Amino acid sequence: MTAPERGPLERGPLEHGPLEHGPLEHGPLERGSVEPPGGRRAVFVWSIGVAVYFVAVIFRTSLGVAGLDAADRFHVNASALAAFSLLQLLVYAGMQVPVGLMVDRLGTKRVLTLGAVLFTAGQLGFALSPSYGMALAARALLGCGDAMTFISVLRLGTRWFPARRGPLMAQLAGLVGMAGNLVSTLVLAPVLHGAGWVAAFAGSAACGLVVLVPVVLFLRDNPEGHATEPPARGGLGFVRAQLAESWREPGTRLGLWVHFTTQFPAMVFLLLWGMPFLVEAQGLSRDAAGGLLTLIVASNMVLGLVYGQVIGRRQSSRIPLALGTVATTALLWGAVLAWPGDRAPMWLLIALCTVLGTCGPASMIGFDFARPANPPARQGTASGITNMGGFLASMTTLLTVGVLLDATGDDYRIAFSTVFVLQALGVARILRLRPHALRRERDRERDHERERQRDRIGRLREPVSPTAGDSPAPAPPTA
Repeated sequence: MTAPERGPLERGPLEHGPLEHGPLEHGPLERGSVEPPGGRRAVFVWSIGVAVYFVAVIFRTSLGVAGLDAADRFHVNASALAAFSLLQLLVYAGMQVPVGLMVDRLGTKRVLTLGAVLFTAGQLGFALSPSYGMALAARALLGCGDAMTFISVLRLGTRWFPARRGPLMAQLAGLVGMAGNLVSTLVLAPVLHGAGWVAAFAGSAACGLVVLVPVVLFLRDNPEGHATEPPARGGLGFVRAQLAESWREPGTRLGLWVHFTTQFPAMVFLLLWGMPFLVEAQGLSRDAAGGLLTLIVASNMVLGLVYGQVIGRRQSSRIPLALGTVATTALLWGAVLAWPGDRAPMWLLIALCTVLGTCGPASMIGFDFARPANPPARQGTASGITNMGGFLASMTTLLTVGVLLDATGDDYRIAFSTVFVLQALGVARILRLRPHALRRERDRERDHERERQRDRIGRLREPVSPTAGDSPAPAPPTA
C-alpha cells in the first residue's frame, strides 16, 4: 500500500487533512477535502514561519548567557534575577490559549506578525532598560511575543503539508528552536562579552526586523484552494465554545498531559536549576557544566528527527515513546540523586543529560493526539491548551525546587525529588485518558473510510459525457 492510501492512524495525526481532524459532524467543509500538496512552495512558506520561531528562541534564551551581566547591570540578587525567567514562563504559559484562539480567528500571518513585533520590541527594550522594573516589563513583552510563534508554526505545518509529513515537520520545528538555543550560547555570549550589553541585545533585536519582512511580504495562511472557512464571530460566546469543544475532546486532554509529563524535567534543568546543581552539588566547573547543558540541546536535535520518523511510520508508538521517555528520565534522575556519596560519576551525568534531550521530542507527541481530535477551525485553540501543559509543570517545579532549597539548606536530593511527584501525576492521567482518546480516533477513521467509500461509489455512478471529438457509434443495420 502506498503512503497516500494509508489511514490517519497509520500515517500521523499531527497534520491530517480537514476531514480527518474530527468526526463527520464537524460539517461539510471537512468532507471530501484534498490534503495539502506540500512541495517547494510549502517548504518556503513554512521556513518563513520557522525563522520567526528561531529568532524568538534566541531572544527567549539570551538571558541564560547574560545572567551575571544582568545582575551587575541592574544591581539585583539571585532571587530577583530568577524572576526574569519565571515571569517570562508565566506570560508564555498564560498566553497559550489566547494565542490559540487568535490563530483560529485571525490566521497565522497576522499572529506571527504581531508576535515578531512584540518580541523585537521586548528585546530592544531589554537592551535599553535603565532599571530593573523596566527590564522586567521588557522581558514580559518578549514572552508575550514569543508565545505567538510556536502554535503559529504548527498550524503552518498542518495547512501546507500532507498528513504523513506532520510529525516530522513538528519535530523539525522543535529542532530549529533548539538551534536557536545554541546560537545564544555560541554567538550572543561572545558578542556580549566583547561589545557590551547594549550592542549585543540591541544588535540581536535587528534579527526580529529581518524575519518580519518576509512574513509581511510572502507568508500565506493556506495553499491556494485549501482555505478553511473562518469561525463565526461571536465574541465571548465564540471563546467559550472553542474552549469547551476543544476540552471536551479526550485527545486534547491526553495531549496536554503528555506534554505536561514529558517536557518539564529538561526545561527546569536548562532554564534555571541545571547549572547550580552541576556546579554546587556535583562539583563541576562552569565549563564542564556548560558542556553537559549543551549535550542536552544536541541530544534533543538528533533524537527529535528519530521520534518524528518513528511516529510518522507507526502511530501505535506514540504512547510507548511518551511513557518510555518518562520512565527513562525518572530512572536516571533517581540514579543521580541516590548515588552513594556526594557526587555522581561523570558517565552517569552524561547519560542523564543525553536522556533529558528526549524530553522535548516526547512532548511533541502531545500535539499528535490533540490535532486529529479537533477540526481545522479549532486547531489553534487545541494546540494552545496542549502547549500549556509542559510550561505549567515547569513553573510549578521551578518554584517548588527553589522553596525546598531554601528550606533544606540547598539539599538538591530533596528539592529535585519533586520531579517524581509531577511525573506520577501525569502518568496516571495519561493512562486514564488513553483508551477513550484512541477509541475516538478509531471511530473517526471508520467514519472517514465509510465517507471515502461513498465518494468512490458516487464517482463511479456519475455518467461520463462524450468529449467534443467523439462521435456516436453507428447504429447496427436493420433487416
